[in-house]
Amino acid sequence: MVFKLAKSTPVYNFSKYHHPSITVENGSTIEIETYDCYEDQIQSTDSTYESLDWDKVNPTTGPIFVRGAERGDILVVTIDAIELSDQGVMSVSPGKGVLGDQIEKFETKIIPIRNNKAIFDERLEIPLNPMVGVIGVAPYADPVSNGTPGSHGGNMDNKMITTGTTLYFPVATDGALFALGDLHAAMGDGEVSVTGIEIAGKVTVTFDIIKQVALANPLLETVDKIATIASARTLDEAVKISVADMAKLLQGKINLSFSELTMLFSAVGQTEICQVVDPLMTARFVLPKWVLASYGVESFLGE
Repeated sequence: MVFKLAKSTPVYNFSKYHHPSITVENGSTIEIETYDCYEDQIQSTDSTYESLDWDKVNPTTGPIFVRGAERGDILVVTIDAIELSDQGVMSVSPGKGVLGDQIEKFETKIIPIRNNKAIFDERLEIPLNPMVGVIGVAPYADPVSNGTPGSHGGNMDNKMITTGTTLYFPVATDGALFALGDLHAAMGDGEVSVTGIEIAGKVTVTFDIIKQVALANPLLETVDKIATIASARTLDEAVKISVADMAKLLQGKINLSFSELTMLFSAVGQTEICQVVDPLMTARFVLPKWVLASYGVESFLGE
């Protein structure tokens, strides 16, 4: 059975104080409908900065209470499918993004989706890379705006969060209170203008729980890679945390000294940017699974 959650229940922060939109059992699969990051407010290039309700930016659908999830657990979220609407939008604003100091006015661009391509203009069709920008669980402390990433997940804007990916989140409150939104039809690493191709759609996920295993920050797994994800005030800090998290994850599982493990990371690991335009910067450290297989590591979580 696949549960369905409509986008009529948006929330604008991750918080343990939210009342759940739906409660599901561990192992459940649910189809989650989402608005785009503007809550579908931009439907033409006539939209102005002043015409938008900026309190409704980056809505997520949820939260979802996963029965059995408790503080100290890990919520495992597998992305089974992403279905996009037929039109995306991008924008630029003065002072926003890497080149915002050179942007003179708020502008929008409507981008049709046809034949698995994003139609940027009459000369350029962009291959789709459907991904989820905002995804996570409620933090233990104060609510965190959907626009801000952190140890709970949030606005990580990580293009590896796509169909077939499994995410691992540290659970901070009963039920985890999972939510997601901010889909992109395509987005480059960095999201330098503050938007990817923002789009509404549906995401189908399946939940699992790993009981009482410590995890500091979100972790990602694909068919051939694992990646630690970290957000911090600067990109340098985010990079350092993501690499340190990978070292903590694998120490004791790979029979190498810390020095050798560091050398291994430098030889085969990849430090990659997720985004550089949110209140905190996000980086990932990616390691191929064949490295783990070479050392006989079957499980990178727990004992």
